[in-house]
Amino acid sequence: MAWVYLVLAGLLEVVWAMGLKYSEGFSRLWPSLITVVAMVASFWLLATALKQIPLGTGYAIWVGIGAVGTALLGMLVLKEPATVARLVCIGLIVAGIAGLKLTSNG
Repeated sequence: MAWVYLVLAGLLEVVWAMGLKYSEGFSRLWPSLITVVAMVASFWLLATALKQIPLGTGYAIWVGIGAVGTALLGMLVLKEPATVARLVCIGLIVAGIAGLKLTSNG
């Protein structure tokens, strides 16, 4: 169950990262509220997952899910450039996440 919590925490990190963009510096009420709620839930799920998953592995996977998800949504939703170099780098992050999961004892 800890891995499920960790993945959900990572997905909520994507939500709050995107929320930072839409909140416009916390000047818009609803995007700001969604961002803060997603932050709190993401941190709580991460903390819960880290009871069973090693810290370095859990934190790196959480950040990786957030980074990959945010970068992909930036390309799809915000029309940021989807260059070959960016996609290769995202692939390297995914490979790192998979490697950490496969070599984890948690």
